Amino acid sequence: MKRFYKKAEPVQRAAGHGITLDGKPIKTPGKRDLIVPNAALASAIAEEWNIQQAEVRTATMPLTRLATTTVDRVATQRDPIIRQTAAYAATDLVCYRATRPPALAARQQAVWQPLIDWAVLRYDAPLVVTSGVIPKSQSAASLRAFAAAVAEQEDFALTALHLATAACGSLIIALALLEEQLDAQQAFAASQLDESFQIEGWGEDPEQAERRCALAGDIDAAAQFLSLLRA
Repeated sequence: MKRFYKKAEPVQRAAGHGITLDGKPIKTPGKRDLIVPNAALASAIAEEWNIQQAEVRTATMPLTRLATTTVDRVATQRDPIIRQTAAYAATDLVCYRATRPPALAARQQAVWQPLIDWAVLRYDAPLVVTSGVIPKSQSAASLRAFAAAVAEQEDFALTALHLATAACGSLIIALALLEEQLDAQQAFAASQLDESFQIEGWGEDPEQAERRCALAGDIDAAAQFLSLLRA
């Protein structure tokens, strides 16, 4: 759509922090007031609107999209989103290892095992590691622990965690991002370890490159959103 405003500004509201366009409050697609928890996030969202040119391109406004998703969807559908996010722990990427080539197996061990070890200590939730793609059952106690870790997030953090988990294909990697054990680049590298190994040997086609770029963008957006929530 064409840019219809001159200036976006963050504003303090009774319920939190909003953003205005020429003094008029931004509404979500669901017609709700866009209210975020702190001034840092409101300022960053306002900047996304201010840097738009003649056309407003929502694809270049990830913080706005995450915030509106929180208000319109996560705040009203917490339980399904918690279940969707927590379900990744049952078949988490980092638990499935290659047997060959040895170089790939070694790389998985070096990158993924420390994440599993961290998760065991952080959430008291042991995970079963297996070779191949046949699913292995995780303990009910561990799955409950991960579900509780997801459920304890407030709405805005849950939105970012949900996005990061889907983009990484791993709740463990997403939780490590949430807990600042990994940055966005490290989370992407861990989640794309197998694909990157194959690309090193066989190259990357344009469709694959586009998909990986989109995933990296989602992980980066989630990381930035979480950082702003902590500001």
